[in-house]
Amino acid sequence: MQAEVDRWISQFEEGYWHPLSQLARLTEEVGELAREINHRFGEKPKKPEEAEANLALEIADVLFILVALANSQGIDLERAFREMMEKYRARDSERWTPRSTPTPEPPESSEPTPQ
Repeated sequence: MQAEVDRWISQFEEGYWHPLSQLARLTEEVGELAREINHRFGEKPKKPEEAEANLALEIADVLFILVALANSQGIDLERAFREMMEKYRARDSERWTPRSTPTPEPPESSEPTPQ
């Protein structure tokens, strides 16, 4: 994902936005996701004339800007994600009731990410 986002953004002269602009964009996209989730599962139903948004695409919009922010800061998301998961495994291993059959871990990606 990081390489694909970088290819997309790098084709434009403007390149990556300033980190504060990216944060504003992330906030906007998270707001759109929150609105859709609130309409589906919360106390605020959509108006009859409002179309249902595509929840997967709303999540992907958030993911795109997070990947762009990581790229602009030279962060390897694959590495950061592995480190974060290790933190959760160590910190929260006894926090919840485990399933009787553990879920298998997904295979590690072999695709390199840009720095």
